[in-house]
Amino acid sequence: MEPFRPAEEHELGQGRLVRLAAEATMPSRFGEFRVVAFESVDGKEYGAVVKGEIRGQEGVPVRLHSECFTGDLMGSYRCDCRDQLEAALEFIGKAERGAVLYLRQEGRGIGLANKIRAYALQDAGLDTVEANLALGFEDDLRQYDIAAQMIEELGITSVRLLTNNPKKVKGLQRYGIDVDGRVPHQMAPNEHNVDYLRTKKEKSGHLL
Repeated sequence: MEPFRPAEEHELGQGRLVRLAAEATMPSRFGEFRVVAFESVDGKEYGAVVKGEIRGQEGVPVRLHSECFTGDLMGSYRCDCRDQLEAALEFIGKAERGAVLYLRQEGRGIGLANKIRAYALQDAGLDTVEANLALGFEDDLRQYDIAAQMIEELGITSVRLLTNNPKKVKGLQRYGIDVDGRVPHQMAPNEHNVDYLRTKKEKSGHLL
């Protein structure tokens, strides 16, 4: 399996936002992966797990997953983030090849503290979109330029995106990534997130 280029071979510059910094093998409950770390001009570190040979490959299954402290780590029922992450890892783990990119965009880009402030507004009766707007933010502030460059660094020619969100498809295409198709990635609701998912569909345009 061809290793990725080490970071010292290509410095950031000329519009580059991220560079591959390190990689290693990672056995997991979802299968055998390579874990890859990226350094970025925004001072954050990004990660990905990769299955199989992806360099130069077309139609590689890829999941863009935005970090969620409450869901991914703490198991919150208010969202479906952990369910989506685990389902993506299971899907990629069973596939011949694929990747899950973990993006540092907590709370759809508003950060953890503002996300918790939005939770408090939701407790008072607002939905997720209304809460963000009440705090002075747009519904979704996530950007996909860094994700696009991570895909380029990994050498993927084109992707099949595991998502229900058309904005992710358009976001990658905006930055020059060839998206061959979309793989639906819908999770079963629970009593705590059914309104959250309904808002995703009705106000944020997710294909649920």
